[in-house]
Amino acid sequence: MRQRWIQIAACLAVLAPPPAWALGPVGEYSSQAGIVRVVSVAEGLDTPWSLGFLPDGWMVVTERPGRMRRISPDGALSPPLAGVPAVHAEGQGGLLDVVPSPKFASDRLLYFSFAQPTATGARTAVARGRLAADGTRLEDVQVIFAQREDPPGRHHFGSRLVFARDGSLFITLGERNTHRTAAQDLDSHLGKVVRILPDGGVPADNPFVGRPNIRPEIWSYGHRNVQGAALHPATGALWTGEHGPQGGDELNLDLPGRNYGWPVITFGREYVTGFQIGEGTARSDVEGPRHQWTPSIAPSGLAFYTGEDFPGWRGSAFVGSLKFRYLARLSLRGSEVTGEERLLVGLGARLRDVRQGPDGRLYLVDESGGRILRLERGN
Repeated sequence: MRQRWIQIAACLAVLAPPPAWALGPVGEYSSQAGIVRVVSVAEGLDTPWSLGFLPDGWMVVTERPGRMRRISPDGALSPPLAGVPAVHAEGQGGLLDVVPSPKFASDRLLYFSFAQPTATGARTAVARGRLAADGTRLEDVQVIFAQREDPPGRHHFGSRLVFARDGSLFITLGERNTHRTAAQDLDSHLGKVVRILPDGGVPADNPFVGRPNIRPEIWSYGHRNVQGAALHPATGALWTGEHGPQGGDELNLDLPGRNYGWPVITFGREYVTGFQIGEGTARSDVEGPRHQWTPSIAPSGLAFYTGEDFPGWRGSAFVGSLKFRYLARLSLRGSEVTGEERLLVGLGARLRDVRQGPDGRLYLVDESGGRILRLERGN
């Protein structure tokens, strides 16, 4: 115990984040790269949705009913932060993604997305707020983006946030389920990935800037419900994971100005009838998926691995499966998916988010168990 405290003091002395101590082991699982040990980092959460890492060694987590908490390096949960706006906590709606500002050490800003209640329904919105010095509340909260449309309903809010290397912010937006055709409408925010500046402005180099009757913040379109997004560590390109209906879940390389097909081009089928949706699975003007899952795995959370524990995983994309409760590892050669390995089968966790931490390890948000898990090399 004395040695552990000496190590922590040394880390603080050089301003490095202290290690996150595990609450206890969950189990060990085989993989092509060796034994994977799953440990619990934090527990007692209510439907956690997203996880972010702060430079002081703490983490921040969202709970879909509308609470945001901090997690200390020893796994203790803070009380809910004050200042979080009201959310539409119905169905898939609620408090969703959270990412610290790339300049958090100086500006202390947290960016978060949520289903914002309106008089007629709800819409995906993004706000930012400054974490108070005592860590108990958000201050100066501002909504910097909100979908134009706010239909009633409980589904397809999308809502991953990713900062690009140039400091702009990608936001994924669902088509709200009953408005699927709007995904092809460039004057609509439904079924889009948008790119904005940190203050909500529009980057001048967005693909549709200056085009009449097109929303200038749109980056790509033809999406159903993107709930995974991450930058490729080598190229800096945006990759996304998207839910399809009864088949046709997709992993996409998300390119500027491109059409990703929904609901015209898709591998998915109607839930009740099983009938084909749209006109087929490919078209020359539609960007096809780099990988697709049929039957659907319900992908949520996406991260690329560059850590040290498992050299054989480096460069792989990791995607959580909500439906089948496993972690998919997709090996890549350039932008081509060359194979899939299913990990943690038997863990039984609905993996809502996947993140690589500052220690190089993968962290998983277990929605069903209300906990944060970390993957380590086993014996």
